[in-house]
Amino acid sequence: MEDSSGSKANVALIQNLHKAGFEVLVYHYTRKDIQLPGIVCVSIKENRRSLLFLLSRLERIIRNHLKLDVHKPLQNMFGFSFTLFNDRNSIVAALRKIEGFNPDIVLTLSKGGSFRPHHALLKLPELHKKWVAYMHDPYPMHHYPKPFTWTEPGSVKKENFIREISKKATFSAFPSKLLQEWMGNFYPDFLRTGFVLPHQIIEISTEGIEFPDYFDPKGFNLLHAGNLLGARDPKGLVKAFFNFLIKFPEAKLHSKLIFLGGNNKRLLNGETKNIENIYVSEEYVSFEQVFKMQQHAAVNIILEAKADISPFLPGKFPHCVQADKPILLLGPPKSEARRLLGENYKFWAEIDDLDGITKSIENLYLQWQKSPEDFRLNRPDLINYVSVPHLKEIMDKIKIPL
Repeated sequence: MEDSSGSKANVALIQNLHKAGFEVLVYHYTRKDIQLPGIVCVSIKENRRSLLFLLSRLERIIRNHLKLDVHKPLQNMFGFSFTLFNDRNSIVAALRKIEGFNPDIVLTLSKGGSFRPHHALLKLPELHKKWVAYMHDPYPMHHYPKPFTWTEPGSVKKENFIREISKKATFSAFPSKLLQEWMGNFYPDFLRTGFVLPHQIIEISTEGIEFPDYFDPKGFNLLHAGNLLGARDPKGLVKAFFNFLIKFPEAKLHSKLIFLGGNNKRLLNGETKNIENIYVSEEYVSFEQVFKMQQHAAVNIILEAKADISPFLPGKFPHCVQADKPILLLGPPKSEARRLLGENYKFWAEIDDLDGITKSIENLYLQWQKSPEDFRLNRPDLINYVSVPHLKEIMDKIKIPL
């Protein structure tokens, strides 16, 4: 849970599948001792005696000691690294050694640009009819919507890899409807095999977790949790908050705009150094502490890029819904978060719409000031959408072909 947002989403999905009554067996390649209550977790070991392993270490030696970067030419030639191919083979070998391995469904999860389980399942045709290939984000990177898009080395082979998944996996799953449609533009089979498997609410105990000094749960706190990538520009939000404080000077006594995430200080330092009511974390904050602050913030913020579309379902969306506090959604007109909240959702603006963001903060403040105890998101439909009963309904619809 202290890893990336993708890992958090994977763990939440695994745990909720178990809570939904499914017998869940997890094979993972993290090389860590992972324990999840009531779930068998098995760590797959790396094969360190293969030719691919030796080639991967040779490439590392060339890069570190000879200062020669052979990464790009190798990826252009093979599409992926020797390390990935060895990892894939290690996973395939481990699964084939399991006695009586006959699952009803095989769900491959991944994070970021790492799809090792998907690589492995392509080499196990006997499991293809039971395979649910989960695609958490667009891939390869040149399939990302602008401004995130860029072309990686070996992009053509990476594209062929995803195309093969779209044809071989009997089912595909996506955390958002817009992402399925987006990927279906490039790989039409995903429109035929795909369904939406949203990120899940997670139960986590915050008993004994203290609030940090900069967070007063009784205050008007606007909280953004997560690293700010370059395209998620917070300048409009910061300027709008500054304008809000000018119009409501009394709010300086109990209002804060809080950014939590290890990489945010560098991006925001110049924008916030003269504003005492803005806090930017200088280092990583534990998930438990962030989660507790999300539950007690006045407003949770979802900040997306300036773009024509944002097909992603943010990993923190279930946490924000679970907190039952208003969400300040800043992003493009067409996004999965806005689709779920509704096009008529009041507290939405594009990230560079200074007037729109300022008015949203002002309206949120006036409502909070009037009745802090009743200041709620109040969306039981969204709670259900990211909870166990809906997840069970989705999984029960999967019919494995004979």
